[in-house]
Amino acid sequence: MNVHTSTPQGIYSLFEQFGSKHKIEKNRPVFLEGERSEDVYLIQSGSVRITKDTESGQMLTIRIAGPKTFIGETSVFCEVIYHSVSAHTNEPTQLLVIPRDQLEKLISSSSLLIMEWMKVIQTHNLKNETRFRDLLLHGKKGALYSTLIRLSNTYGVEQKDGSIVIDYALTNQELANFCATSREVVNRMLNDLKKLGIISFVKGIITIHDLHFLRTEVECDNCPLHICRID
Repeated sequence: MNVHTSTPQGIYSLFEQFGSKHKIEKNRPVFLEGERSEDVYLIQSGSVRITKDTESGQMLTIRIAGPKTFIGETSVFCEVIYHSVSAHTNEPTQLLVIPRDQLEKLISSSSLLIMEWMKVIQTHNLKNETRFRDLLLHGKKGALYSTLIRLSNTYGVEQKDGSIVIDYALTNQELANFCATSREVVNRMLNDLKKLGIISFVKGIITIHDLHFLRTEVECDNCPLHICRID
């Protein structure tokens, strides 16, 4: 279910033409929360987890960004800006990197590029808005259910019986990080869903058997698929 709309081809072309290639090994930082933001990144291959430390000391995973996804502070045309989140690679990852000041000049050269970049920022903000809404309004259970929905929209492979296999292995601790809670709490919620026949899981691969149940529990607003994603 890899769904994208309004693909910013002009922006992609800018990064392919002017971006410098950076290869980063697994579990290495791309940037850290609080550091000054000097560059904007486009993922060519691999994946990056975007996280934020909470006041309680827990790590909140905001998203898993994959190929053709922009990361870093996307609000260009600002004097000085600092990273509000951290980014670490989940696997060997290749990035295209353009300094912020250079990107500003390149985008300014075309009204079409400015419009494309505005769409990139708008999509990014809408994704974050819906993630935090689910966490605030529906608590840890809602955060887990909405994470499963987003994973199914991003990595889901529909089966003949209508079930959806999430073709991306995650540990229970990694799922817990999406909910800013403990692994034990997520274990309990996943087992409750398994007993109800809503999901099943084998070696980190989750199969959703009743997506409608999850959507009903979080009062799903039927957001467009390019918004309701984990990336």
